[in-house]
Amino acid sequence: MINVLVVDDSSLMRRLVSEMLDSAPDIRVVGTARDGREAVKKTEKLRPDVVTMDVEMPKMDGLTALCCIMARTPVPVVMLTAMGKVEADLAVKSFEYGAVEFVSKPSKTISLDIEEVKNELVSKVRAAATVNVKKMNFRVEEVGLVEKLLTPPKTDKKVLIIGASTGGPQALSEIVPKLHRTFPLAVLIVQHLPLGFTKSFSERLSWQTSIALKEAEEGDVLKPGQAFVAPAGYYTLVKIGRLKLKKLKKRPKGNSARPSIDVAMKSAAEAYGGRVIGVLLSGMGKDGAEGMKAIKERGGKTIVQDELTSVIFGMPRAAIELGAVDTVARLSDIVEEIIRVL
Repeated sequence: MINVLVVDDSSLMRRLVSEMLDSAPDIRVVGTARDGREAVKKTEKLRPDVVTMDVEMPKMDGLTALCCIMARTPVPVVMLTAMGKVEADLAVKSFEYGAVEFVSKPSKTISLDIEEVKNELVSKVRAAATVNVKKMNFRVEEVGLVEKLLTPPKTDKKVLIIGASTGGPQALSEIVPKLHRTFPLAVLIVQHLPLGFTKSFSERLSWQTSIALKEAEEGDVLKPGQAFVAPAGYYTLVKIGRLKLKKLKKRPKGNSARPSIDVAMKSAAEAYGGRVIGVLLSGMGKDGAEGMKAIKERGGKTIVQDELTSVIFGMPRAAIELGAVDTVARLSDIVEEIIRVL
């Protein structure tokens, strides 16, 4: 018998999926879970042969649960989800974190016509049960950080702003994947890039992480677990609960048309006072130094990348010289430092 744990936040879907699987002579549903946290606990307790996992759930989403399960008690997981764009993106990303298959619900999250995929689901559960997860390569490096955020810290902080220039894309590729969907702040990334590059950059960056990430647009809502990349050719301003874009009528002195780290950080400090964390990474020049000073003066926390791991230490050095820095950290330690602040 193939023992299966069914995970879905809808009680109706849990019942329908369980009935479909139980109807197969060689499959037995040994338990159900209504969110990711419960799924992690029941996987450890029941030791099922296969887990079917919904993606979008409260408390802990399916991707986070998958990440924790594969770190603690690896087991074949079949993702079962609606196929809106967000869900589809997350389902595809789930392969990086250890999922072996996914099945698309015929309609919405509560899919009353789920019976249409019964044969597909049963066959994929059978196939999953034959997988040796010990032979799989999947990403687990950020699990320790995820576990620290499973119970969101009681923090007054609202926004994390990360500024970067030369060497920034490589640094962000190490930092952003660690900002999991459990991250309790809204995130704004201000990376110096030429016009026309920020959309493709944000799309590439989004595929390296489970946090929701996109190029910023006018009126975007700031909320926990959502990251934005400031678009080139605009000043991106942080207002209470949202972003505002201001078109650059001319190029800033000394720069091509780029987003300004100083402008973004100063606006965040003005909007949220001490409830901001500012991070300044590798880069030429001094953009961000004044912004970090504004954050620190209003009671926020500031962190810069150290000289050893910076491609160019210009921007971090400028912030240090202004007395605007609380912590200097190696690139590999920056997210740990952010979590320590939280």
